[in-house]
Amino acid sequence: MPDTPRIALDFDYEVSVPQGTEDMLSRVAQKCLETEGISLPCAAYLRFTDDENIHIINREQRSVDRATDVLSFPAGPFHPGHTAGSHEKVLRRQWDSEYRACMLGDIIISLDHARAQAEEYGHSLTRELAYLTAHALFHLMGYDHMNDQDKEQMRAMEEKALNAAGVARVTDEELIALAHQAMKNAYTPYSKFNVGACLLSKDGRTFTGCNIENASYGGTNCAERTALFKAISEGAREFTTIAIATEKALAWPCGICRQVLNEFAPDLRIITVCGEQRGEKTLPQLLPLAFGPNNGTGDYLGKD
Repeated sequence: MPDTPRIALDFDYEVSVPQGTEDMLSRVAQKCLETEGISLPCAAYLRFTDDENIHIINREQRSVDRATDVLSFPAGPFHPGHTAGSHEKVLRRQWDSEYRACMLGDIIISLDHARAQAEEYGHSLTRELAYLTAHALFHLMGYDHMNDQDKEQMRAMEEKALNAAGVARVTDEELIALAHQAMKNAYTPYSKFNVGACLLSKDGRTFTGCNIENASYGGTNCAERTALFKAISEGAREFTTIAIATEKALAWPCGICRQVLNEFAPDLRIITVCGEQRGEKTLPQLLPLAFGPNNGTGDYLGKD
């Protein structure tokens, strides 16, 4: 068996999910196995449905006459208080020759419920799907939340895996703190005006940047673009919020940064802070009638 744990998710769709969901959930599942300390290859079936169908499954399988967010059906039982990471012998009994892996079980997620909860909690749908997948996987590995102690242990494992996968829920205050931290790395021998930025992607990852000046002034790069270019180079393409921290005066993104941000995040929230001062606007407020792929020009750019 390989030293690095791996997990194959067998995706099944009754409803459409956001682009990139498979890659993100596969990354989350991998981190769940690593967090649990499993070295064997594993697999799980993951089905996306709606409230109507999950209601039917709840009623038929659990005698629960309502829709819920997620269901998990373990392939094999672990003794109470024991989990897959510490009971490899039990896990090996779940070996599936078709998948060439230990089958953990089935997960069913209601996209209707996930979307509603994402809106309620103030984060993205992809982040909510990541949480529900991690929650269900730990159920498949023997965790439960029937009492406060078990619930606390399970929640800690979920958060550890989500943090490792880079999709933890991030608050505005955490974004601001990360922007302040990034500001410390600013290279500003000419303007002496330090700026830090933290960009939040729709899948929950954060990317920081600082302003980097150059003796040839045109070679200078702003903190906002430094963060964005780092994010793009790591595969992120959609963003929800950017926090900007400065030392001397409240500052908003410059014109070129607004244009570059609009390419990927036309509805971006922008938070700027300086000491006790704080401001918040949206990118459309700062860049009305923007030029970019989301404003009609995408139908013509790059075409004859």
